[in-house]
Amino acid sequence: MPAKGFSRYARALRIYSVAPMTPITETAPLSALCERLAKEDFVTVDTEFMRERTYWPRLCLVQLAGDDEAATIDSMAEGLSLEPLFELLANPDVIKVFHAARQDIEIFYNLTGTVPSPVFDTQIAAMVSGFGDQVGYETLVAKLAGEQVDKSSRFTDWSKRPLTDKQLAYALDDVIHLRPVYRKLKKKLEKTGRANWLDEELAILTAIETYRMEPEDAWRRLKLRTTDSRFLCVAREVAAYREREAQSRDVPRNRVIRDEAITEIAAHRPRDEKALERIRAVPDGFARGRMGVAVLEAVERALALAEEDRPQVDDKPNIPRGLGPVIDLLKVLLKMKCDEHNVAPKLIANVSELELIAADDEANVPALRGWRREVFGADALALKNGEVGLTIRKGRMALVRQSVGG
Repeated sequence: MPAKGFSRYARALRIYSVAPMTPITETAPLSALCERLAKEDFVTVDTEFMRERTYWPRLCLVQLAGDDEAATIDSMAEGLSLEPLFELLANPDVIKVFHAARQDIEIFYNLTGTVPSPVFDTQIAAMVSGFGDQVGYETLVAKLAGEQVDKSSRFTDWSKRPLTDKQLAYALDDVIHLRPVYRKLKKKLEKTGRANWLDEELAILTAIETYRMEPEDAWRRLKLRTTDSRFLCVAREVAAYREREAQSRDVPRNRVIRDEAITEIAAHRPRDEKALERIRAVPDGFARGRMGVAVLEAVERALALAEEDRPQVDDKPNIPRGLGPVIDLLKVLLKMKCDEHNVAPKLIANVSELELIAADDEANVPALRGWRREVFGADALALKNGEVGLTIRKGRMALVRQSVGG
């Protein structure tokens, strides 16, 4: 290990009394670790995984840390049972702290059918606390823990054994530094009274529905820009076939059929092998093989469905002409209010939601409910209805109440 990396790890050993560099590879020591961590108020969690060549992410390493202990778990070790880890992740008395948790939670959901609970995501907490949209882990560690994160091992192959000391030091850093980050964010949220602001976001993050992907819903990933029900129906059937095929073979979706091929198939709706071969995005020989037959069968199923059984998408709301300036004013107001409250704009509303607010006072958007309404929504409605205006005072944007009968 380079001297700098070793000194950083040695410092971590002194400060945090972490376990030796050797990962846990047997069930008994893992069970003992999890029993100790189950007595903590929180544990920090991170994973290293590979998914470039598979459909399912392959869990390669798990990192855990409590108050004065941190360890790595070699999830690929032969004979190792991860049940003690899964029990800890499900323990309702221990908060599981992640940064940008979605992919980590997806892995545990795929392995167990459940999600860790309760969860605290430092990326979401940072957005509520004024660190901007999707703030990076390195930024938080630098600002809240006063440490620099060495990310040189980020793109290494975590499936190869043995893991190097440099890889393990990198992996441990993520859960070691996450402890002070969590504590400081938690304290900041409590001080500002914003702890409940996370509830809605964390509820989505930990909902089973967030991670359960039914093959019949896979077409929604394609972001198709059409409301043609026949097009959507073919896309749904072909995408569902691709999803099942990719899952059964454990290969990436695009190894079965590329997204653009599904789009072209939905547009042209081929009924035979020759028509399928003529589609540019379909590779040579595909139409004559087993998968080509399956795709043509999917197209036939789609075209045989009655109109009421085809997928429907909501038309994009018809934004009345002349609302462009109103939407622009709402964008300015959003930036102003988020600066004022030190919260990331992305957490309040996106452009599509601003368009809906501009067109409808009763728009069904998060910005008009709960704490978001207090921060932005109420003023947004007042602005669009002429009850308040925007002005500049001492070089800063400000709201001004409109005079009655002015």
